[in-house]
Amino acid sequence: MSIFDLFKKKPEAKVKPLFYDIVCPYCFSKFSPQEVVFRATHSREDDEDYALGEDEELNKYRERFGLDSVYDMEAVIRPQDVPEEHHVYSDHVLIGLNDRYGELTRRRLCPKCHNELPVTAGKVPSNIISIIGASQVGKSVYMTSLIHTLQNTTADHFNAACMPLNAEISRKFRTYYEEPLFERGDLLASTQKEKMQEPFIFQFVFKDESKPPLTLVFFDVAGEGMVEQDYLGLHGQHIKNSAGILLMVDPLQIRSIREKIRIKLGDKPGEWVSQYDEPRDVVLTMFGDFIAYQDNSKTDIPTAVVLTKSDMLHSLSDEDGEYIKPNSNIFKNMVHRDYFNLTEFENIDGEIRRFIEKVDRPFKGTMDVYFKDTAYYAVSALGSNPVDQKMQTVVSPIRVDEPFIWLLYKLNFIEGRRE
Repeated sequence: MSIFDLFKKKPEAKVKPLFYDIVCPYCFSKFSPQEVVFRATHSREDDEDYALGEDEELNKYRERFGLDSVYDMEAVIRPQDVPEEHHVYSDHVLIGLNDRYGELTRRRLCPKCHNELPVTAGKVPSNIISIIGASQVGKSVYMTSLIHTLQNTTADHFNAACMPLNAEISRKFRTYYEEPLFERGDLLASTQKEKMQEPFIFQFVFKDESKPPLTLVFFDVAGEGMVEQDYLGLHGQHIKNSAGILLMVDPLQIRSIREKIRIKLGDKPGEWVSQYDEPRDVVLTMFGDFIAYQDNSKTDIPTAVVLTKSDMLHSLSDEDGEYIKPNSNIFKNMVHRDYFNLTEFENIDGEIRRFIEKVDRPFKGTMDVYFKDTAYYAVSALGSNPVDQKMQTVVSPIRVDEPFIWLLYKLNFIEGRRE
């Protein structure tokens, strides 16, 4: 270091804002912390403003996902109806109200859908990662395998914990997803369009309190809706307000290799898979509307293209490596610990980019046009191919957490190092 380096001006640290905009993890509306409303902690029969009743906004949200309406809810209180001296703040964020009866409520609600917000909302950035993809690409299986892996191994490798947002999400995930797949080896039934599920919301929380939690949101909706404009309108908001995206692509969506992989659809012998939406069509539908209004018609949301069912690619491998070599790293699991291995990333990203460019250049071109920041991965949520919707061996995920760890790196939660 020269003597002149001592006098160089050090870069100034970014000034932390007093508060952050909130993105609701249920309806993905974006708003200021000052716009939240509150749920009263009590009810009164002698005051119609505090009487039990129907919450129309909450029930409108629940109806969208086929959930039963709830009645006899405590009243919703607007901050503007309560004197400023009865507002409770923490770190410049409105977190509570003392109502006209002196009762304190800290139950903050989204002003749009009236679901209860995470306690950290407004104090830290609303970093939300969305898992999306077309029909039959294995989104539900991938989500199950990813969350299971994050909870049991990955979080510990990065001094963190992965937890469901509430007890109800925990129960549903364990009962309908994790136990059937990991304990009984049963594949998950394909989601029906008329059975839209409420989002599964998990938080990746670091033990280092200076790091905000990362929210992982999964809409278990039928993939067919991802290429229907009116249906997509219900979920487009969560794409636009995401901090990162995991975009699922099934090798069977790619026409040029579909027959080579020789996976059959249904019970009839000789009936080849043909019921898939092309990856490019999915991207055009999902992203065309909002990306068209971004600067230079591109989005800077970091997006990991996740090629699912990588175990199927064994059937394409040969020593010449026309598509994939038999000893390719995509067939070997990789554990990232404490930091993101950039050398491993560059190898995998480069290999899958070349593969996608060879088998589906229109899709690769569309991604290049619409997205500023992409990475390409191949994962196997199961580790081997099931037979008759049943696993013949223990579920052994391969690289399922790697795209998520890349997003941790891109969002500055962890550092990257070269080996």
